[in-house]
Amino acid sequence: MTVKGVALDANTRCRHYGTDKDIIAIKFKCCEAFYACYECHEQLADHIPEVWDKSERDIPAVLCGSCRHVLTIQEYMDSGSSCPKCDSAFNPGCKTHYHLYFGS
Repeated sequence: MTVKGVALDANTRCRHYGTDKDIIAIKFKCCEAFYACYECHEQLADHIPEVWDKSERDIPAVLCGSCRHVLTIQEYMDSGSSCPKCDSAFNPGCKTHYHLYFGS
């Protein structure tokens, strides 16, 4: 699975978000490509981002950078900030950015 981003490490951390828990990448609706974060998309893509509609929460669109499991949007939102497959911790602060990726 290819993830786009600026200065990525093996677990999808980028220049913008690099804590131990910043290990997810999100598939953008507009281009069907995984990016480490919205800032990476802004820097690297040649188009304006689109958010996933609330009715599309069953779409697999969130990649765990630890085990490479792809969660649906709803699984990610319900995950309690950890991967349901490998139990790696996700950054709970990412919830403040949901509006940049997922419609309400």
